Amino acid sequence: MNFVTVGLSAGTLLAMGVVLSYILGWASRKFYVEVDPRITAIMDVLPAANCGGCGFVGCSDYAEAIVGADAPVNKCPVGGESCAAAVAGIMGVELTDTLPYRPIVHCGAHTDQKRKRHEYRGEQTCAAVNIVSGVQGCIYGCLGYGDCVEACNYDAIHNRDGLATVDYDKCIGCGACAQVCPRNIITMSPFKFERMLAVTCANKDFGKAVKEVCTVGCVGCKACAKACSLFTIEDNLSSINYNAYCQEFSEDLHKAFEKCPQKRLMLVGKPTAKHLEETKDMPMPELVEADFRTTADDMEWWG
Repeated sequence: MNFVTVGLSAGTLLAMGVVLSYILGWASRKFYVEVDPRITAIMDVLPAANCGGCGFVGCSDYAEAIVGADAPVNKCPVGGESCAAAVAGIMGVELTDTLPYRPIVHCGAHTDQKRKRHEYRGEQTCAAVNIVSGVQGCIYGCLGYGDCVEACNYDAIHNRDGLATVDYDKCIGCGACAQVCPRNIITMSPFKFERMLAVTCANKDFGKAVKEVCTVGCVGCKACAKACSLFTIEDNLSSINYNAYCQEFSEDLHKAFEKCPQKRLMLVGKPTAKHLEETKDMPMPELVEADFRTTADDMEWWG
């Protein structure tokens, strides 16, 4: 009787296996979605970093966007020019040069330069601190809890005495730091020269209010605008017109640099010599400036 039971069980399992195999085989043929071979080829070329620096969720999403949505072939910051050239070859398009993008931190205040700071014992992240009022007097400045440091896979940004500081020798421009900053004070900006002048402040309050919360914040004094026509003051904050930014203005830029009483004009960045050569004759976008907002602005409040 036991042998009969075992035999029936084995036979039943075998029959189920055969039937299910047939059904799965039929389903795989019936519902098969043909994948464009170019997507597979592009996936083989991309570095599989899935950093999001291209603006897509990951490398597979980017590959599909290139083939199906005509996304630019040179958006991968990790793969660089060689990767872009290979993708362009697969797509049969001409590769055009683009400006290298690097992050700019629009804040220059270290811990001892930030006023009206209060002790905080909660979750030690910028995202958590940002929704708690009164922890830091300046609502525009770097919180200094290192969310950007944790997000960077290339050890290219560090917390230096309460301030996010980019190591441009290691930075590949993936944009991970800018994506996680809850105050959006890290912007991905185009670099034409080895070093670019940037306004390292995002505070749009009047000068008196700025000085109450920060010893080095931009006070909108217009000294830079008077020294160089590339500068404008918008919402009490200095901005640089990068569309006209070129070597011809080097002397005026130096004057503006020297005139700034708060020393908020800083030289940042160090792209490769190859990038400099490729982009020396290319126009710049109009502005590189902080697009300040906080994660608290996007929250839905209940109660």
